[in-house]
Amino acid sequence: MIRAWLRKILSKYTGIYASRYLVLLIDFLLMSIAFFITWFIRFNFQPIEFANFPILNSYFFVAFIYLVYFLVFQTYVGIIRYTGYIDTIKIFQACVAAIGTIFLGVYSYKVSFHNDSYFMPIGVIVIHCLLTLFNLISTRVLFKVVYISLIGETRKGKKSILIYGAGQSGVLTLSTLTADPKSGVEVVGFIDDNHSKKGKSLMGIKIYSSEQVLASVIDKHQVEEIIIAIQNISANKKSNILAQFIDCNIQVKTVPPINRWINGELSINQIKAVRIEDLLSREPIKLNAENIFYSLSNKTILITGAAGSIGSEIARQVVGYKPKFIIFVDQAESPMYELELNLRNKIERLHISTKFIIADVSNKSAMDRIFNEYKIDKIFHAAAYKHVPLMEANPYEAIRVNALGTRNLADLAVQYKVRKFVMISTDKAVNPTNIMGASKRIAEMYIQSLASLGNHETAFITTRFGNVLGSNGSVIPLFKNQIEKGGPVTVTHPEITRYFMTIPEACQLVLEAGSMGAGGEIYIFDMGESVKIIDVARKMIKLSGLELGKDIQIEISGLRPGEKLYEELLSDSENTLPTHHPKIKIAQIEAQSPEHIQTELEKLSAAFNQNDHLVLVAQIKSLVKEYVSNNSVYETLD
Repeated sequence: MIRAWLRKILSKYTGIYASRYLVLLIDFLLMSIAFFITWFIRFNFQPIEFANFPILNSYFFVAFIYLVYFLVFQTYVGIIRYTGYIDTIKIFQACVAAIGTIFLGVYSYKVSFHNDSYFMPIGVIVIHCLLTLFNLISTRVLFKVVYISLIGETRKGKKSILIYGAGQSGVLTLSTLTADPKSGVEVVGFIDDNHSKKGKSLMGIKIYSSEQVLASVIDKHQVEEIIIAIQNISANKKSNILAQFIDCNIQVKTVPPINRWINGELSINQIKAVRIEDLLSREPIKLNAENIFYSLSNKTILITGAAGSIGSEIARQVVGYKPKFIIFVDQAESPMYELELNLRNKIERLHISTKFIIADVSNKSAMDRIFNEYKIDKIFHAAAYKHVPLMEANPYEAIRVNALGTRNLADLAVQYKVRKFVMISTDKAVNPTNIMGASKRIAEMYIQSLASLGNHETAFITTRFGNVLGSNGSVIPLFKNQIEKGGPVTVTHPEITRYFMTIPEACQLVLEAGSMGAGGEIYIFDMGESVKIIDVARKMIKLSGLELGKDIQIEISGLRPGEKLYEELLSDSENTLPTHHPKIKIAQIEAQSPEHIQTELEKLSAAFNQNDHLVLVAQIKSLVKEYVSNNSVYETLD
């Protein structure tokens, strides 16, 4: 009956928190009680001796010191029911600081008054400190345990979860979940790959080996969720764990690295569902940071398309290498403003000079003003239109920005003696089947032709890679949005495949290639194995805790204009050479003569001015011989 009454009271006032000054008062009383208990221990629990010994002076001295350090370390500001590691550390720091100050005071008393009879024996000081520590911490833990046990019993319909990892991170994850009575979860077990832990218990919860979990344990406890609580987990291990549980229709979540915990403590809101990137990612890339730092440090860098998915990540990474000056260029005003806000603190902290410019790379006069005003050392050219169906419907824009815009920048780089020009290309430039890919191939060809001249000081480098996970307009955000709306998830073809790479990974390789290139190279990146898009859709549905065919459907929408079933990083006539980096290779491509490219580009510019799509695309096909349209109105020109 008393238990039910307490539970009712706590449930009613669960949103009310004790005043921190009340907590301070209670801590002060617990410290005082510990002080007098310490003296009782000192006099072997003889009340007569205790009453005859003048201890009030020492009490006021000790009480004042502890009160000061309670205030300094703010031991009273934490919410008692959520007491955690940080609160314990604060109490410990306050008590250690207090005992140190008291020792100093006692020693000063001895020296000042030449009195060997201390007004507080050292044993009393130590015992009192230990008792105070015990009182303050144990009362908090006791209240927390009682609160959780009483409130927790009132919550029905809890979600059964397993924690993967029975180490320190797993224990802290359990503490975080149980500390929040509103979490609505019940941890039914730990999973660990260490077989010596199998069958043992941790904080009263059984530990299972990874092999015995799948069928029996999940069915027995009706597990709905698994949390991966392993720190410094490799990409391969995480992928294997996800593959183990993804087909069980169980939602999988992950605990962030400790360095991202708030004030050293894990918050329940930081435990997030795993992303498809976790399934497709590979081991982290090892960069030659020294070479990259040398190529960027104290240099003036121009980044075009700086507000886009690739450009913004290049910007974030370049800032970390402390260049002297960075010029960010993009025609998109709002994304550029967001980039400036995101980078502002880091730029100010590293004392880097910057300029954010709204401009179009196809506007040569605008670009010329930038080159004329700043002595640019290196260019990362990421400005481009990239969406295949849109460019198929707007070939003029694709040529204007992707091809002619690149020519503008490259010519200015030569004119103003820029030391290095790094262009971001795409696997769609290989045997292109669409306007977008063909326009990027023209940009590659022009860059190569300039590199082959050798009568200028600019080293031209091209980097070519496939799809990046999570970029603007890519399939991952599209599927995520469709899943959140309840479906259907649309896939253009059941056999369509793509290469995938994370944005940070792609940009790291761009920086690496940019630092190693001498000029004229087309670098291709190791994209791993190509992935079926329909498999990505299925995995994303399962990661969301939904069941395909029951909760959500996949629909085949048909190939879009210009889209092909699979992408290539090399054409049939291209081979590769290795570099010092295992994930970067050089494509051996025969460069066409600069005179021929210049002549063809003049013809392309003339066709551009005729305002006739068919004439323009016909000229593109004349320039890019391997360009064969697919599922497009321009197939008639082949």
